[in-house]
Amino acid sequence: MRKLYPAMSWLRSFVVTARHGSISRAAVELHLTQGAVSKQIMELEHSLGVALFTRERKRLFVSAAGQRYLPAVQAALAQIESATLELMAHGHQGGALHVYCVPTFAAKWVIPRMAGLYALHPAITVDFVHTSRAQDFNGLELDCAVRYGNGDWKDASSDYLAGREVVLIAPPEPYQGKALRRAADIAKHTLLHHFQVPDAWPQWCLAQGLSAISTQQGPVLDNYNSVIRAVMAGLGVALVPACLVREEIEAGLVRAPLSAVAVPYQMASGYFLCCPLGRMHTPGLTLFRQWLLDEARADSAAALAP
Repeated sequence: MRKLYPAMSWLRSFVVTARHGSISRAAVELHLTQGAVSKQIMELEHSLGVALFTRERKRLFVSAAGQRYLPAVQAALAQIESATLELMAHGHQGGALHVYCVPTFAAKWVIPRMAGLYALHPAITVDFVHTSRAQDFNGLELDCAVRYGNGDWKDASSDYLAGREVVLIAPPEPYQGKALRRAADIAKHTLLHHFQVPDAWPQWCLAQGLSAISTQQGPVLDNYNSVIRAVMAGLGVALVPACLVREEIEAGLVRAPLSAVAVPYQMASGYFLCCPLGRMHTPGLTLFRQWLLDEARADSAAALAP
């Protein structure tokens, strides 16, 4: 089967000529003769079987087919140039990583530790990118992603970092005369919910041996940062990954009133580092992955310490 990989020189001549609308000006930029540029474009058109330019009154215009082809070629050449510059700058020492991370986990867990990463590996740069397609690596220029879920993603290897261990948090001061001294007391409180884990309260109640408490009522929020803020504002009580709320508990912004009496509970979901299978062994990603796993182990050990 014939593979359609046009020569880079042909594609470069096409892009530069299209930008200038002139073979002579393209030749100047490319440091080639006009004949050489013209020949490369003709060879590209011949290989494609499509005319990329039209001439009208001695002026050169990109054809309709060429206009469809041009953006993709420009993007591909720009990507190759960027990757080449990054490799030349960093070699095997690390380089720039493009990482998606759930915003709350990035702000509360990853970013506060980043100085340690840069101290260990100064050649690595982590660029946090926003995307609405974090569950799908296809077509995305992501080196890895920190996702929230159960760790089962077919397109990637997954390493658990944190988030399964849950703590019940309440406003800093008891409000409206509602005590919270034992698990059953949650029946007197408004329960706050995270939309991705709708079964958190039923499962927590099951772990506590509570069966007669309705857990379906209460506001639903779209991220844990909002959940924590809502508890701080006195809107209710919530179940939150312990790794996201330690600072607020230590600062007295929220309470964890049942920590000593509630049965420990772990959710099925947590934060996972997900790496596309084809990029697992790139130098920078290998170092970043190992650093995250070391931080996760250290964090877990600190949480268990008396």
